[in-house]
Amino acid sequence: MRAIEISRPGGPDVLSLTERDKPVQGETELLVKVMAAGVNRPDCLQRQGVYPPPPGASDIPGLEIAGEVVAVGAAVSHFKIGDQVCGLVPGGGYAEFCTVDETNALPAPNSLTVSEAAAIPETFFTVWHNVFQRGGLKKGETFLVHGGTSGIGTTAIQLAKAFGARVLATAGSETKCAAMLDLGADVAINYRDTDFVEEVKQATDGKGVDLILDMVGGDYINRNYQAAAIEGRIVQIAFLNGRKAEADFALLMMKRLTHTGSTLRARDIGFKAVIAAELRQHVWPLLGERKVLPVMDSIFPLDQASAAHQRMEDGDHIGKIVLDVS
Repeated sequence: MRAIEISRPGGPDVLSLTERDKPVQGETELLVKVMAAGVNRPDCLQRQGVYPPPPGASDIPGLEIAGEVVAVGAAVSHFKIGDQVCGLVPGGGYAEFCTVDETNALPAPNSLTVSEAAAIPETFFTVWHNVFQRGGLKKGETFLVHGGTSGIGTTAIQLAKAFGARVLATAGSETKCAAMLDLGADVAINYRDTDFVEEVKQATDGKGVDLILDMVGGDYINRNYQAAAIEGRIVQIAFLNGRKAEADFALLMMKRLTHTGSTLRARDIGFKAVIAAELRQHVWPLLGERKVLPVMDSIFPLDQASAAHQRMEDGDHIGKIVLDVS
C-alpha cells in the first residue's frame, strides 16, 4: 500500500510517500480501505520528533480515517465488510489501509462526504471528552474556547451551542472572528487587538466564564484564572505557547477553580469506546441532520501531505485539513 512516512524528525519536507505492507486486522479490529484521513496538530508534533506514537501503534502518522471496511477480525460483531466507517486510531491514518478497533469506529454519517467523515473523530472525541465529560459543560453555562477556528475550536463552538451554552471564542484576525460568529459563537474576541480577559469580563458583566478549553498554555494560564468565574473550570489540552508559566495560584483558591487536563492518543481502547458510544447517542443525530458539521478548510492529495502540514503550521486555516487517499 501507499503510505506517508516520517523520514527523520524535521519540517514538513521530511514527509515522504513510500510503500508499506498492508496491516492485518486483529480479532476485534476492522481493516479499512482509507478514502480520507484527517490532519491534526499531534501529527505535526510527531513529525518534529516530540510526540512519539504510543507503544504498539504504527509509526505512520494519522489519527483519524474514513473509508470502507474490507476485512473484519474474528470477534467483530457490529460491522461487516462493505460498511462505510470513520474511526479514531493511535496512528497509521496516512495510508491506503488502516486498522481500527471496532469500538473506536463509528458509521460514517450518510449526510457527510467521506472527507467530512474523516474530519470528525479526533476533534469530536477530544471535544466531547474535555468539554462535556471532563469539563462538565451544562445548558445555560458560559464557555470560552481559545483557538476558535482550529478543528477543535470549530467543533467546540458548534457542540457547546447545540447543547445550550453561551459561547465566547478567541482568534487572531477579524476574518477568523467572523467565521466563529457564523458558527454560532455569541462573542468573538480578536486576541491581537484586545485583552481577552477584559472582553470576557465585559461580556459576562464581570462574572467570568464557567468553563475554558485551552490549547495555548503559556501566559494564558494565569489569564484564564482571571477570566474564569467563581467555581470555574479550565481544561488544558495543549501548550502551543509553552508548558511553563507563572500564575497567581491565589486565584485558584479564592475562586475555587478546577484546572485539569488530558491527552487522548495514549488512552486505552476501552476509554475511547465510551466516548464513541456517547457520540453515537448524542452527536450522531446532529450530524445526520447537518445541524453540526466539521468545518472544512482544505483537502490535499496523499502525496502532498507535506503541503497539508505546512498549511496547518502557517496558522491561516479555518477548520479541518484532510488528505484525500482515494
